Amino acid sequence: MSDAGAVLVINSGSSSLKFGLYVEQGRQEAVRFKGSAKPIGAEHGQLVVKDGTGKQVRAVDVRHPSQEDAFREAVRHLEELGGARPQAIGHRVVHGGPHLREHQALTPEVMKALEDATHFAPLHIPPALRLIRATQQRYPGVPQFVCFDTAFHVTLPAVASTLPLPRAVRDQGVQRYGFHGLSYESIVARLEPTVPARTVVAHLGNGASLAALEHGRSVDTSMGFTPTGGIPMGTRTGDLDPGVLLYLLRTGGLDADALEALVNHDAGLRGLSEATSDMQALTRDAAAGHAGAALAVDVFTRSITKTVGAYAAVLGGLDLLVFTGGIGENSAPVRQRVCGMLGHLGITLDARRNEANAELISSDASAHPVRVLPSDEEAQLARHTRRLLRG
Repeated sequence: MSDAGAVLVINSGSSSLKFGLYVEQGRQEAVRFKGSAKPIGAEHGQLVVKDGTGKQVRAVDVRHPSQEDAFREAVRHLEELGGARPQAIGHRVVHGGPHLREHQALTPEVMKALEDATHFAPLHIPPALRLIRATQQRYPGVPQFVCFDTAFHVTLPAVASTLPLPRAVRDQGVQRYGFHGLSYESIVARLEPTVPARTVVAHLGNGASLAALEHGRSVDTSMGFTPTGGIPMGTRTGDLDPGVLLYLLRTGGLDADALEALVNHDAGLRGLSEATSDMQALTRDAAAGHAGAALAVDVFTRSITKTVGAYAAVLGGLDLLVFTGGIGENSAPVRQRVCGMLGHLGITLDARRNEANAELISSDASAHPVRVLPSDEEAQLARHTRRLLRG
């Protein structure tokens, strides 16, 4: 496989950095190397690199103080393994604010717009900017592109994107943006050319959201103005009565920064269980009788089920339910709990298929298919980067 025209993609997450070097093979993006560095900012970390066959070719224990450190370490190992200098670089950016809603070339004007949009996602945009600057320093002159998680959801109708706030507030760009767009795009690409008319996709990981897709286009999604909204997540609250925040401001002695830390880092599954946000540990502990773990799993799965039911109503029915993301792809207990509460929609699982994490986990008698499909944000980044490079 030739490395000519290689595209480097960088997928910065809340606690990890994923990366991939892709080359064009026919009309497809083929993996040359793919890897991850995690966790970011912890005392101990690991970097893993796999080749195009999925074989692990590098695994090192190394601390990653920041995304930029993880990037430099990843590039060093890619070069040692023989990866070519990239022809172009693509970045996943979680939020671009109200004015950056489509994938595009990285220009000084786009960098300025990102800087101006920092207050829309203060936890995500600043590290993304630092990472972009690190790649520019490492690869001067190489064209770079930014792909926004919010871009997929520009198709939301006004009834879904508009928040019930005065116009003066809405005119500031306060609306439902939706996130995990590259993940949803990759699921639609996997379903093509026969994308069902009415699909609900549950992207379940440390960050989690659901989307209602009509012929592959987003018409509703659970995350809102920021990635903190929607269903409860690993350490994020999900949707919360705003009165709770007012109460804590008035009586808890918390300022905006403390509230931000609470709703993004100390809540969700970790806050409910008072132990961990790891779903494998939670389902194991819940089965062993740990009350906090059981509550966390119950709240999580009930929230997913409620959202699937709501989206089935929005779509006027359901043709396909998809689970993706780290939890969605690997947690049979979570899928069983969710689908067990969707019997009124005619959904039934095949227990053996579900335990095996098969692609099709619904029973033959199920009224609607339920599938487990891996999300591939990096491949989607590579597709967009090459398309934008060619203009």
